[in-house]
Amino acid sequence: MSETVASGSTTPVAKIRAAQPGEGHRLGPLGAELVRRHHDFDPRRFLSATPSTEKAYGDFLERQLGLPDALLLVAVQAGMLIGYAYAGLEGADYMALRGPAGVVYDLIVAAPFRGQGLGARLLSEAIRALRTRGAPRVILSTAASNHAAQRLFSSFGFSPTMIEMTLDCHEPEQGKHARL
Repeated sequence: MSETVASGSTTPVAKIRAAQPGEGHRLGPLGAELVRRHHDFDPRRFLSATPSTEKAYGDFLERQLGLPDALLLVAVQAGMLIGYAYAGLEGADYMALRGPAGVVYDLIVAAPFRGQGLGARLLSEAIRALRTRGAPRVILSTAASNHAAQRLFSSFGFSPTMIEMTLDCHEPEQGKHARL
């Protein structure tokens, strides 16, 4: 599928669809990119990628395929997997003090394809699928310094409801109550 853009050139349009068996493994590089980006946002909070991250993430995503409460959508252009959304349905979570919800766990588009609306298309389809499956609300988390993602999520009507705070126990004690 292609569409003509204002300049008269033709560009392929990415298709958004459910991931197929075997494609979870092919998403490992994007999963590793997600890990690297988050680690760059805050190395003390987020895992760093290792040589095995691509395979481990791909294996994890592959295992999610076919699970009744999991959703894995892919953006495909010219046969390449260029983005994905991973989401799921969860029941009541007393640790998070919330009722049942659809949760978007991952949303990523490969760097060369960012800024073309693919993240919005993936998120829109994930929300639609979670609603169809009965999710009464959809929640997600984003790195505090990931302002581009926050703008995208806000444009869909998401609003901040929780703030995660981290204390690194390997750092010298800090703060007013550090010595208590």
